[in-house]
Amino acid sequence: MKIKVLIVDDSALIRSVMSEIISSQPDMEVVGVAPDPLVARELIKQTNPDVLTLDVEMPKMDGLDFLEKLMRLRPMPVVMVSSLTERGSEITMRALELGAVDFVTKPKISIQSGMREYTELISDKIRAASKARIKPRTVTGEKAVGALPALRNPLTSSEKLIIIGASTGGTEAIREFLMQMPSDCPGILIAQHMPEGFTTSFARRLDTLCKISVREAAGDERVLPGHAYIAPGHSHLLLARSGANYVTRIEQSEPVNRHRPSVDVLFRSAAQAAGKNAVGVILTGMGKDGAAGMLEMKTAGAYNFAQDEASCVVFGMPREAIAMGGTHEVGALSALPGMVLGYLATHGSRALRV
Repeated sequence: MKIKVLIVDDSALIRSVMSEIISSQPDMEVVGVAPDPLVARELIKQTNPDVLTLDVEMPKMDGLDFLEKLMRLRPMPVVMVSSLTERGSEITMRALELGAVDFVTKPKISIQSGMREYTELISDKIRAASKARIKPRTVTGEKAVGALPALRNPLTSSEKLIIIGASTGGTEAIREFLMQMPSDCPGILIAQHMPEGFTTSFARRLDTLCKISVREAAGDERVLPGHAYIAPGHSHLLLARSGANYVTRIEQSEPVNRHRPSVDVLFRSAAQAAGKNAVGVILTGMGKDGAAGMLEMKTAGAYNFAQDEASCVVFGMPREAIAMGGTHEVGALSALPGMVLGYLATHGSRALRV
């Protein structure tokens, strides 16, 4: 059975390019194209698509308004198509909160040499979306959080670190995880598969929602308790040591597992720099990025957690990490913050050995 895709975009050129890309894949078919949400609404009823690609900014009805109504009345996998602008990135972050599975940026039509890479990207995201678990949405900040374990000697736990990797579905998983972190939690480093320009909006959004400070990593900054550092979309994020302190490093070396930032790169650096002082967390995502790096963390003495299948949008990355033997515990997304903090509370700070 082919994946049935409905394309919704006000640009005739984008509709044509997307149709050509999707139709070129042997496991996909375009069942309809729509220039606006009003036409799309009727085509959804007629074609019953498996995946919808949706432009975030359209006439007649805003893409976000349409998405919100769609996810309330007829939840289905949606891949947003966004422009590479600050406004586009902010709208995309909101779309992910409303229930979109993933997003892609609009292709650079004039650069034909880049179309093959773009074809692989959009095809992979549609395949992942077709397998995604679509869940009822919770209003941001509404979810009640029970009492979480207190950290032992939190002000002296700066040598402990939480290292997180995620991909498809990860923006919302990371939000839910970080919103439960207390202001005195260990420093957190995050690699989320996301293109350049979008990580800035992602970090800014999280910073307004969380008790901790969240920022896009700049490189060469000291990793502090109560702070989270998100890999910028154009670079790998690494953990390093500088004397008695941990610091961030930014590298624009080649993609790993087709990704930059790569979870494997971050996890491997944590294994080398932090060893048993690191706690690894692998969340929802397509593919296997992070599995090998998490095993290296475990071998170096880190304690690792994976999100369970039932709460993942896509179980690929956690499944691979579990299969490779790199994890210690597996839990639902809602339980993971408490599990991590519980581990830290019982394995508290020790003198940092340099």
